[in-house]
Amino acid sequence: MPQRSDFVEHLLELLAGFGTTQARRMFGGVGIFRDDLMFGLVSGDVLYLKADDTTRHQFESRGLKQFSYVRQGKPCHLSYYEVPAAALDDADTMQEWASQAYAVARHANKDKLR
Repeated sequence: MPQRSDFVEHLLELLAGFGTTQARRMFGGVGIFRDDLMFGLVSGDVLYLKADDTTRHQFESRGLKQFSYVRQGKPCHLSYYEVPAAALDDADTMQEWASQAYAVARHANKDKLR
């Protein structure tokens, strides 16, 4: 298995106080998981966090980009948004954003189980 990037290692260090987090390779990127729930997505050296209708405005109001890719020639947008730059420099800030994204992932997972 190839080594994780320095960027992913840095993210896991920032998230160390957030609980047991894992990085798993998937679809050309890396998923960030806690308790088998994906709440983050790394593409290149950009971390995107899961958002929903209750949290999306916090990303959009800061001008943070939504994750998208091209599928069959059309843009496809996922409910993940770029993390604020300040979170990449401070573990407390990263953990606040990660906690919010993890709560969104848990809520979405509960909806799937109904």
